[in-house]
Amino acid sequence: MADTSSFPTCTSSLLLPLASQNPSRTLFSLKRSTLSTSNRLNSIVHDSGFVQNVASSHGLPLIANERCGSWYIPPDKKARSAYFKSTDGHWGQWGFSTRRLNLHLLEIIGRCGGCIMVDSTRRGKRMPDALSKTIPIWCAVLNRLLFKDYWDIQNLQTPEWAVGASEHAQIEARLDDFVQGAKCLELDLIHLRSMLKKPLLPLWVTPEFTSAPRRDITTAYNTVICCTASRRVIGAEASENGYIQGAGDDSEGWSNGLTPAVFWKHKDQLLSAIEEDMPALIQRLIRSRPDTGDSDALRLGSTTLYIGTIRNTSIPELYDGMVVCSNVSPSNPSQKPEDARNNGTKTLHFLCSDGKLGSRALRSHLPLLLPFVRSLTIGGKPPKILLACSTGKDLSVGVALAVLCSFFDDDYNFKVETSRAIDKSIIRRRLTYITTAKPDANPSRSTLQSVNAFLMPRET
Repeated sequence: MADTSSFPTCTSSLLLPLASQNPSRTLFSLKRSTLSTSNRLNSIVHDSGFVQNVASSHGLPLIANERCGSWYIPPDKKARSAYFKSTDGHWGQWGFSTRRLNLHLLEIIGRCGGCIMVDSTRRGKRMPDALSKTIPIWCAVLNRLLFKDYWDIQNLQTPEWAVGASEHAQIEARLDDFVQGAKCLELDLIHLRSMLKKPLLPLWVTPEFTSAPRRDITTAYNTVICCTASRRVIGAEASENGYIQGAGDDSEGWSNGLTPAVFWKHKDQLLSAIEEDMPALIQRLIRSRPDTGDSDALRLGSTTLYIGTIRNTSIPELYDGMVVCSNVSPSNPSQKPEDARNNGTKTLHFLCSDGKLGSRALRSHLPLLLPFVRSLTIGGKPPKILLACSTGKDLSVGVALAVLCSFFDDDYNFKVETSRAIDKSIIRRRLTYITTAKPDANPSRSTLQSVNAFLMPRET
């Protein structure tokens, strides 16, 4: 029989590791080790195999619903990016986004007979709301706009196992309002129908479930297959041997700056690295990667406006003028400018940082915009203007929206002076024009509020 005299007689006599004295800290440490970068990347590779099998089975192009979806598709297999927000499918917030029309997808869907939309979601959910509700709403609205003669496809289609009957009915009751909102954008419906040719029919695929289309369905409709990359995990990830559902979601919080493009290029090196070395390795890979961003600014439709990033400002002679939104002067990146405008040049500089603070600062700078654009106009000829910010997606888009509303008519012809009052419908149509030409345009709510305050001062 063991001698018990040497064992502690009370809990206070126990000598435990420091972490063990705090159960919540211990659980946090376990969760952190489970949700490591290594486990995330291995989970992404595992789920990517499922996505690619779905693509092989259906023979349709893969489209990543940004930002999460791009992690699961190797860049050479990604046909396009889409921008469907889960918030437009949240309970009681259902909507058809006039800011995120995703009309750039219609050409490839019509040409290929459909597509596979790839996204994922975190632990516990079967499918992200973007796939179960936002995309079905998008399909239903476009079908009602473009294919009025197809009565069998006018109603909302949602997965019964993900959307309850009550929620489905409430969403469907709002479809007519969504359609009316889309009609106010004055889209070229004839052109859109000519690209799409057939109505849209959403279907759903997860690692546990598939709604495989019949042959007669694939010939009568464009099938939009909503593919959830990750299998559903019930309970804590610690029970899954390192597998993480929706590992690519909210990458800002775990990636250390790693992007899908860098990950897939250096996949083997990253997967073989130990966790302690991962942050330093990621930084080395990011620094060693050449800048492969777009070297050319994007022209907005038939206008003479271009949207780009700060690096597009390195060749000012390509433009009659530039409007640059940045917290540093483009002519001297190491110093902040003292004034919002660089007098004596054809560059108008707005001192705006990235994020919400920069969006708010934009409001105070926009009054300089109109006289600057007029100063570039010679003989009524529309000036060629570059509108730039750090990403080419937020502040520069807001400035482009202000210029389009102030100097272009409904046919997007340049007018030095316009007397028409600007209202919300005009702003929405101009924003649609921008997002159709530049699908990755992503002006924040704060940026749009600043533009609205400038264009409609009496209403804000």
